[in-house]
Amino acid sequence: MAEEERALLGSAGGDGGGGGSPGSPRALPAVCDPRRLPHRLLVLALMCFLGFGSYFCYDNPAALQTQVQRDMMVNTAQFMALYAWYSWPNVVLCFFGGFLIDRVFGIRLGTIVFSVLVCVGQVIFALGALLNTFWVMDMGRFIFGIGGESLAVAQNTYAVSWFKGKELNLVFGLQLSMARIGSTVNMNIMGWIYSRVRDLLGYTGPSTLGLTLMIGGVTCLFSLTCALILAYLDKRAEKLLCKEQGKTGEVIKLTDVKDFSLSLWLIFVICVCYYAAIFPFIGLGKVFFIEKFKFSSEEASAINSIVYIISAPMSPVFGLLVDKLGKNIIWVLCAVITTLASHIMLAFTFWNPWIAMCLLGVAYSLLACALWPMVAFVVPEHQLGTAYGFMQSIQNLGLAIIAIAAGMILDTRGYLFLEVFFSACVCLSLIAVVMLYFVNHLTGGDLNWSAKKREKLQKVAATEMEEQERLRCQNEDDLAKLQPKADDFSLRNKYLSKLGAQMLVTK
Repeated sequence: MAEEERALLGSAGGDGGGGGSPGSPRALPAVCDPRRLPHRLLVLALMCFLGFGSYFCYDNPAALQTQVQRDMMVNTAQFMALYAWYSWPNVVLCFFGGFLIDRVFGIRLGTIVFSVLVCVGQVIFALGALLNTFWVMDMGRFIFGIGGESLAVAQNTYAVSWFKGKELNLVFGLQLSMARIGSTVNMNIMGWIYSRVRDLLGYTGPSTLGLTLMIGGVTCLFSLTCALILAYLDKRAEKLLCKEQGKTGEVIKLTDVKDFSLSLWLIFVICVCYYAAIFPFIGLGKVFFIEKFKFSSEEASAINSIVYIISAPMSPVFGLLVDKLGKNIIWVLCAVITTLASHIMLAFTFWNPWIAMCLLGVAYSLLACALWPMVAFVVPEHQLGTAYGFMQSIQNLGLAIIAIAAGMILDTRGYLFLEVFFSACVCLSLIAVVMLYFVNHLTGGDLNWSAKKREKLQKVAATEMEEQERLRCQNEDDLAKLQPKADDFSLRNKYLSKLGAQMLVTK
């Protein structure tokens, strides 16, 4: 590490002096220099893979809905409780997860701790199936949830720590893209893994389900490895660049929540109501397409994963688009309206469901790229961890309640009533978006600025800061000039007075 520091110092000196001496340290390779793009791309790749295992295993129940209900002999409400148990701990802990990242663990240790919890939770979930004990599966999902959502907060905090300004939308898009690749692979491969394990054992049942889930848990170990490497690189960058990473400049109090602006609370409402109509629907979607549209199990898995398949490549594209154009609120509005149209088509028509699901995938990708970065525009930087944690917290409160409600509605009323319920949730999100537009307009907020306007105002602000710094330095120089210069006589008296003071002290 010391040689790396000397290498950086040597390269900095070389830049200023136009060529170093033969014995001066060599500059680090671009991939090893935290100031260079290749190294930052490596860090970005690790950030993206950080959530791969968590997202892969999150939708294990959805990919194996038929198998779980058959092998464990549970109804739809009990099945959806697996998602509720994932969400319940994060009603509180996800908020504190952001606080712990900011003030207790730090970003590096916090990420590792949450990754370990994800691994442990998945193992317990699989053991519950092996032991044919459903409450153990619930407990595993509970522990998995403690780590999963807090890990997402850590991922967001890492992103804000390493990337700034207009890069942020694209970074969020890439992170979401990799997460959705994990979800897509899960949807299309877990059923196949179950079949191979069944062929190996020669029968279906809890043991087959448990082994399948245990194999899926390997992805969580992969993400834990990424967390360890990322922690090392972040610590290394902190030492090489002499800066603190993942730490706040001020003390954060939990009472800061009461100071959140109305715009931020409306962002929270949009988040809760929108995702309540996405994730529970996907959790129950496979059987929905089998029953209403008479799809085979493989076809149902494929169409149920199309939202994630589209999201994977489109998220970075939309992230770049929002970066270039700005107007975040308008993009969120378009996404919510498209989602509402998709649910109405699925509820009241027998049109080819691929149309509605493809629209849903596009809308889901667009909303994530435009909504989540808006938090960074409305809260101070030192509160970002807390704000993102609170956003995840209330999102999980909504998901836990909606998951239970969706299971009960499906058991008692059927899929039509469930789709009407999801459409109502999207309507609430639409109302919140419209309110956010007017609140932002009336308060002079920057959420709906174009990218050019935001960049122009940032340059003006930077120029004003430089001018203020120049004036401050000039004032200091002027004050120094006003002070009388010391002549030989005053210097002699000052020197003799010091000698006298020393003599008095020694007597």
